[in-house]
Amino acid sequence: MTDDTRATTTHRALEQLGSLTLREHSMETLLQRVVELTKLVMPSRTEASILLMEGDRPTTPVFTGKLALDCDEIQFGRGHGPCMHAATSGELTEVPDTRTETRWRDYMDGAVEHGALSSLSVPLPIAEGLSGALNIYAREANAFDDEARSAAQSFVPYAGVAVANMQAYQNARDMADNLQMALESRAVIDQAKGILMERFKLTADMAFQVLARHSMQRNTKLRVVAEELVTTGELPGVLPRG
Repeated sequence: MTDDTRATTTHRALEQLGSLTLREHSMETLLQRVVELTKLVMPSRTEASILLMEGDRPTTPVFTGKLALDCDEIQFGRGHGPCMHAATSGELTEVPDTRTETRWRDYMDGAVEHGALSSLSVPLPIAEGLSGALNIYAREANAFDDEARSAAQSFVPYAGVAVANMQAYQNARDMADNLQMALESRAVIDQAKGILMERFKLTADMAFQVLARHSMQRNTKLRVVAEELVTTGELPGVLPRG
């Protein structure tokens, strides 16, 4: 790939990443697109992955090929390596030749065995409590020239923003879902209370206590007990069908 071709490819990849619509993607499909575009702008015979670390727990949610997954998982087993270092330190970490690299030597032996002879790991700026790295593994030594490093570094901010935005979007959606569920639970519980109040001439508090006691006795969520009463008109041991 010539420098001009790589520059054009990188520009198009960044445009594609910038045009991704959050509501059309899950976290996994968004990240998968990120690694696919990364592989597109890198030298040939490379594989890419994204490492995410929440606290000290690393995962590889997406990858373009088995080489990338294997190398990530070797590092997880060892507890260290270039991609974990990039994620935790915020430093771009390059391994020109895994056969001669002196850092993380036990990992390097495993990488060589799996066919990765060089790698480039670029930290992802994501959000507090979550760190990550975009990792590129090559089957040749010294695979990354200045243009490849520049492409990776220009690409990563877009990837980091996309991941952070996706996380924020999912958090907001989860919050909305939880709020909706809470509102629905409150509505059905209020309906069940109304049935008990009308049939037994109970106060609202007394009706709620009946539901709560039945919930504990059956080891069943209060919402489920209320739904059963609203749906069937019955509450076994308390209220026969009217």
